[in-house]
Amino acid sequence: MFKSAAAALVAALCLSAAPALAQTHGQGSLTYIHAGALLDRPGQAPKGASTLIVRDGKIERIEAGLSAPPAGARLVDLSDQFVLPGLIDSHVHIFSDDDKVAARLEAMNRDAEDRFVIGLDNARRTLSAGFTTIRDLGSDPPAITALRDGIEKGLIEGPTIVNAGRMISISGGHGDGANGLAREYAEFEREHAVNTCDGPEDCRRAVRIQISQGAQVIKFAATGGVLSNVAGGLGRQMFDDEMKAIVETAHAFGRKATAHAHGKDGVMAALRAGVDSVEHATFTDPESLALFRETGAYLVPTMIAPEAAVQQARAGERPPAVLAKAEEAARIAFAEHIDQFAAPGVKIAFGTDTGVSAHGDNATEFKMMVEAGMTPARAIRTATVDAADLLGLSSAIGTLEPGKAADIIAVARSPLDDVTELERVTFVMRRGVVHKLDGQRQAFPPN
Repeated sequence: MFKSAAAALVAALCLSAAPALAQTHGQGSLTYIHAGALLDRPGQAPKGASTLIVRDGKIERIEAGLSAPPAGARLVDLSDQFVLPGLIDSHVHIFSDDDKVAARLEAMNRDAEDRFVIGLDNARRTLSAGFTTIRDLGSDPPAITALRDGIEKGLIEGPTIVNAGRMISISGGHGDGANGLAREYAEFEREHAVNTCDGPEDCRRAVRIQISQGAQVIKFAATGGVLSNVAGGLGRQMFDDEMKAIVETAHAFGRKATAHAHGKDGVMAALRAGVDSVEHATFTDPESLALFRETGAYLVPTMIAPEAAVQQARAGERPPAVLAKAEEAARIAFAEHIDQFAAPGVKIAFGTDTGVSAHGDNATEFKMMVEAGMTPARAIRTATVDAADLLGLSSAIGTLEPGKAADIIAVARSPLDDVTELERVTFVMRRGVVHKLDGQRQAFPPN
């Protein structure tokens, strides 16, 4: 039912947007961008005044200095600003409502269309914040694929989406939607759920179903989680053969696999199973960090999520089972991330778990990363070069080079000096379309 409702809503949006889009996305569009400073390859030194030439949604070339545009080309003057690649958030839940109380109280009264509209608004806010690409790690498959494809076709305003569908979980584990429900609702959920599995063969089935519904990456819950309405802590929940079956099946279909994991035992087991990344990795030590180096898997810290969860739980916005787990994660997470960031050879990709925290506030993660010991330069690289590598999109995004997507943002001053500048993005271009200019959102579709 959600699939048909989401598809109908996208179709309506497409019909209303089509005439303007035919003009906006036509062939031959040419834009010259004057940059006062340019960080085209995060991790390297920025360049001085530069001109980016954008044609048909891609970077055609980059010239030193401020080149005059030819007749008919659009000029975007950012000559007093710092320009860099669009940001990438590797861990987002785009359909999560920022109003946690309303989300709980109205859950049984919201139709598929209501939830889809929330996702539309979150996508717009995320893009306006400078995040031109996200990896969504837990949404209803028909809804997220409809949103993803609508954005890709230029019919909906939002970031490029790499999606996981629903997180795979054991029965009763973090990700089982029946947790904490009244008997009749729990029985209905268990009867219709396709993301829960028990045993390796069942877990292979769960992976295949998510892929059949459009999942581009597979996520599974190796350990307990903070926000699931069930006690049991943050330790390991899946057995080795279940994790291995999930990862092998994902890889057989050409998908990457990522593990939600807090406790060290679950982190280690997921790494041994061959995951491509671990989300949260709250509890680590030299042994587990050495295994990150050995396997080459990415660590996605999501630093702002535990603090947000604690505040929400204490305010009564989360179920009672959440509070103790949230306090445990928040108490240890910051100190653990200091060690993780200092560990040589451990690959880090930027991710926030936004949807726990508020959509559009993704960039507040940068300040926490720097406070935990990262340099601003490395923090920015995690959200560009490194995140693009994790997503398998290095050939298209992550740096500003000829032939790559024109995903470009700007801030008033250098974020290499003050990383919080990334919380105040003044300009956003995605695939050559300007969505924000002079700090103001632009009409979409453009005139």
